[in-house]
Amino acid sequence: MKKTNFDRYLAEQLRDPGFAKRFKRVGEAWDVALQIAALREQAGLSQQQLAAALKTSQQQISRLESPGYEGHSLSMLRRVAKVLHARVRVVLEPETESTASSKVAESPATYGARRASRKSA
Repeated sequence: MKKTNFDRYLAEQLRDPGFAKRFKRVGEAWDVALQIAALREQAGLSQQQLAAALKTSQQQISRLESPGYEGHSLSMLRRVAKVLHARVRVVLEPETESTASSKVAESPATYGARRASRKSA
């Protein structure tokens, strides 16, 4: 497939780490917005109807479906998902492969381990 002028321009811009970071963040917000809008449409609801079910305003639903909005709260996403018969799944991933192999949490606890008995002094 032949690259367009935009493809070449974007590739050039993505060499700038600051731009690349902002571009990725916008992409993540865009994904959330599109998912909400698609689920709402699949449910056959307008923004106004979804707002009424959530006891919020149509403007709030419009904001949630806006690609530039980054203020999605987990509690609101859960409320939206419940009304739309969906589930929320948040995935945090390491940024690089080198951090992928490092431990993120403590070692699992050993259950049923016995404590050494204490002698009375």
